[in-house]
Amino acid sequence: MKDNRENPAIKDAQERFTFIWNILKENYPDPEPALNYKNPLELLVATVLSAQATDAQVNRVTEKLFSKYQTLEDFAQADLNELEMDVYSTGFYRNKARNIKESARIIIEDFNSRIPEDMDGLLKLPGIGRKTANIILSRAFGKNCGIAVDTHVARLAGRLGFTDSKNPEKIEKELMALADKVDWEDLSMTLILHGRRVCHARGPECEVCVVNHLCPSSRIA
Repeated sequence: MKDNRENPAIKDAQERFTFIWNILKENYPDPEPALNYKNPLELLVATVLSAQATDAQVNRVTEKLFSKYQTLEDFAQADLNELEMDVYSTGFYRNKARNIKESARIIIEDFNSRIPEDMDGLLKLPGIGRKTANIILSRAFGKNCGIAVDTHVARLAGRLGFTDSKNPEKIEKELMALADKVDWEDLSMTLILHGRRVCHARGPECEVCVVNHLCPSSRIA
């Protein structure tokens, strides 16, 4: 629903963020992740597959994948060519299959068959960057260590005036400074949802955006 409130006098980035975040929270009260998973291992695999792929496509692949490969050992011992074909439709399938297989081996050998529950440990796994690690830590282990910055989050953070940076790590730090820690996971998911539904990379639908009166990039006069 379009927000018709008048544009308040905004003094700084923190105030803009507070106004915008309060409205977005009202409009996305239960931001849920779109990837399907049942445990930390499935989440790790799904997030690796989600790079440059839609969540819907990843879910179609993992529906069969997680029936075929159910343990770390299954992935670690998988025939690489076969695993590549199993994840083929998510794109970049060779890298993704290799990273999943190697990550499973490392977790078994270096982490006693337990998915790492800290940023440093997760970043030792191939194919896992800060974005993916933040998702795993928050959704699998309930640990808010940072904010997952994907292309949607980066785009909206810039358009909404939360940051001037294009660097994901700097964007993450600036968003962490603006938001309460308890909101970090929801903030990422909310910006992703708003980016998918309204604030598209091309042709943002400013006329129906609930924060168009606060957005410095709005096309609404």
